Amino acid sequence: MPKITTRTFDSQAFEALHRCGFPPVLARIYAARGIENSGQLETELTRLIPFDQIKNIKQMAGLLADAIDTGKRLLIVADYDSDGATACAVGIRILRKMGANVDYLVPNRFEYGYGLTPEIVRLAHSTKQPDILITVDNGIASMDGVQAATTLGMQVLITDHHLPGDELPDAAAIINPNQPDCLFPSKSIAGVGVVFYLMLALRAEFRQRGVFQNKKEPNLASYLDLVALGTVADVVKLDDNNRILVQQGLKRIQKGYACAGINALLKVARRNPQQTSTYDLGFILGPRLNAAGRLDDMSLGIECLLTDDVACAEQIAQQLDTLNVQRREIESDMQESALSKLESTLDAEKAQIQAAYSICLFDHCWHQGVIGILASRIKDKYHRPVIIFAPGNAGEMKGSGRSIPGFHLRDALDLVSKRYPTLIQKFGGHAAAAGLTIHTDNFVQFCEAFEEVAQLLLTDAHLTRVIETDGDLNESEINMELAHLLTRQVWGQGFPQPTFSALFYIESQRIVGEKHLKLKLKKLNSDNSETITSSATSYDAILFFYNEPLPEVISAVYRLQINEFNGKSRLQLLIEHWAQPEPQPDSRTVM
Repeated sequence: MPKITTRTFDSQAFEALHRCGFPPVLARIYAARGIENSGQLETELTRLIPFDQIKNIKQMAGLLADAIDTGKRLLIVADYDSDGATACAVGIRILRKMGANVDYLVPNRFEYGYGLTPEIVRLAHSTKQPDILITVDNGIASMDGVQAATTLGMQVLITDHHLPGDELPDAAAIINPNQPDCLFPSKSIAGVGVVFYLMLALRAEFRQRGVFQNKKEPNLASYLDLVALGTVADVVKLDDNNRILVQQGLKRIQKGYACAGINALLKVARRNPQQTSTYDLGFILGPRLNAAGRLDDMSLGIECLLTDDVACAEQIAQQLDTLNVQRREIESDMQESALSKLESTLDAEKAQIQAAYSICLFDHCWHQGVIGILASRIKDKYHRPVIIFAPGNAGEMKGSGRSIPGFHLRDALDLVSKRYPTLIQKFGGHAAAAGLTIHTDNFVQFCEAFEEVAQLLLTDAHLTRVIETDGDLNESEINMELAHLLTRQVWGQGFPQPTFSALFYIESQRIVGEKHLKLKLKKLNSDNSETITSSATSYDAILFFYNEPLPEVISAVYRLQINEFNGKSRLQLLIEHWAQPEPQPDSRTVM
């Protein structure tokens, strides 16, 4: 059973925000997310952290400017997810605006794996013959790939945001806020954000050289729709700087200024551009774009983001939508198979699973492109670090992991690698997600080693799922005004959308759409006395993907939602979690 807690907040920050004019409920919400002053909530582009705080960025901008001036051939080597695709699109679009001879190559994950490998370097050299390779959203761990490129006479510029290992590649220049001695404070910036910053530095370099005296300089803000999509889809923390990038990108989309590809993806998903939110970027557009890299070739997704031809963009978006449907079907089958592996075991083994601190699973039939999503689903269900493996190249397994708060997955894999140096062939990633390759014969030993590290780093408290909320709301605060105020803010990873908790009496409930519960709720007193007054407000509520009757009284975690139907807007409570409260005999009365 999850533990429901209320977020704490700094009282001084609350008072400062309240004095600035924020209603108490908003001041409480923002203070609980680390906001100390109203300036942190401003999203003007002038408040972006200056690009020159990124280590080596001026050097790399100078190298790029020289390359463009001398007509050298540039080749972007991208990653095969949404962050990599948007980073590639931003780089290609802006570099071409600045006169560069630039193309791109994105590795097929099933043939070449992740990053700037020697194999992808040789492919780039034989097919594109570039002078300079530019990595986006990868490269920080590509020692062998950079060496291979250097041997073939190609210069390498690395742009990345992933955590580096103990050694950095011998590239001509590296920009990565997470590399040693980089003072750029937004360590959570996505790969597309790093590329956008590089383009800011390049434009500044060209300004200094007088390039724009006789021609119009590019408006880089016009590419923030792509930056917003990649940032949200990569599930990086929405710190102050990232929120500015996302908010500005969303404004462009909502005003109809998005690129043809984003508009086409919205159209195929039947979403209204004017109402685009971070939810749409992360759960509607991101999966469709990612489907290309998971099942086919991310070049399809990149082309969708590069074309200015509306008809072409819509045709590609339809292909991406079809791939996403296939991805969901594959994922569903894999999830059923994985849960069956866990839940159809003997009782003793079930107890062993519940006692375990980690979960590792493998199946010969599982699809390498979908194992990350499956790992996330299993992690959510069992609240354990999970690594899912699928067949890789001959004699290899590809693993994708997802983690829980308090367990840094990449660091855990690093510890496994240090304890058992021959066990993992390669790995990389973040605190919450990572990928790795092992020999097939090492699967059992890896599972044991990973469990050993999990038991070392985790406590029982870590293994209890915690649902954080923003506490209770007074009836006077549950209104459309607050719902509208909340929709104006950018919410996401590290800056979670507000949820609230309360006891409710269920006046009525019915099934809609065969799989959802439509509810009428009355809020009970917060002192848990379960008192219902006849004048209490009735609230519309919805519980998605649940069609069993609920008890008369529930403890619920909910969000305020504006329900648009038949041209009318109504307040609705979206139930995210419910439980039956502890029995309190004879305590509920109606007044």
